Amino acid sequence: MQESTFTLMGNEGARIHVYRWLPDADEHIRAVVQIAHGMGETAARYTEFAGYLTKHGYAVYANDHRGHGKTVENPELLGDPGVDAFRWMASDMLNLGELAAKAHPEVPLFLMGHSMGSFLVQYLMYAGHDRYHAFLLSGTNGKRGLLRFGEKLALLQCGIQGDAHRSMLLNAIIFGGFNRAFRPASTPFDWLSRDHNEVQRFIDDPMCGAICTAGFFRDFFKLLQAIHLPQHMERIPKHKAVFLFSGELDPVGLRGKGVLNLYSQYMKLGLQDVEYRLYPGGRHEMLHETNRTEVTLDVLDWLERHMPDNQQEQATQKFQQQVH
Repeated sequence: MQESTFTLMGNEGARIHVYRWLPDADEHIRAVVQIAHGMGETAARYTEFAGYLTKHGYAVYANDHRGHGKTVENPELLGDPGVDAFRWMASDMLNLGELAAKAHPEVPLFLMGHSMGSFLVQYLMYAGHDRYHAFLLSGTNGKRGLLRFGEKLALLQCGIQGDAHRSMLLNAIIFGGFNRAFRPASTPFDWLSRDHNEVQRFIDDPMCGAICTAGFFRDFFKLLQAIHLPQHMERIPKHKAVFLFSGELDPVGLRGKGVLNLYSQYMKLGLQDVEYRLYPGGRHEMLHETNRTEVTLDVLDWLERHMPDNQQEQATQKFQQQVH
């Protein structure tokens, strides 16, 4: 695998740090997978997963979102993505997708997001879908309640203490109960994975686990409401494939209920190719779980089955079966 980094110039002069993983020099690139990482982490954590993909001919690109990883100017800004952050994050993703498509023309571009990244992908599924061949959502959720209340609380805190205030209150409201199902918990992040070494790696990583600002939470609650508005979801193309995968015990996905709810929403919308996988005993980060090899192979299988040539072959076989 060839690994490199570069800087992508984003809107408003932002400098976006990007990781690029490519197959060995003599291998043909068959497709591109673009990854959007989750809240409070960095794209560097997807190096192992990218290694699996590059062995099968995939190029992988992932940027550190604003307020995350090496995109921040200094560590004190971790968790503070600035004003209107999620609109700019989505714009950065589209810019990276355009760059990757130009670097690897005439091959499909898949967009995958984990957790917060999955909600950004859900946004681009209706607001920027033309650039992408298909979508993968990891550790995600569907429509939920109390988001308007959360937005109002964040707005109140922004008004009193400022957008850049580190919101221990909102962090506790959102994440405080996530460990409840995994007692006795040895760390505040046991809900991430059953693999204690992976949890400790997250804790020990200075780029991970920052408390986000009140402004971040305000904009995040707005995004979570917007992506499930009926008029937005109706714009999702019906012919593009979607793969949902999550741990069965993931608190972000409401222990599977949220994932199934999103799957049902997509089916009601008439999406023609939606699959989901809930892994028994799995928690939030299935790519860092004890069975991550199984998960990675499942993702690879889904990608292989949704390469353009394979899709055409499947459509032909289905048509022949219907004829006969």
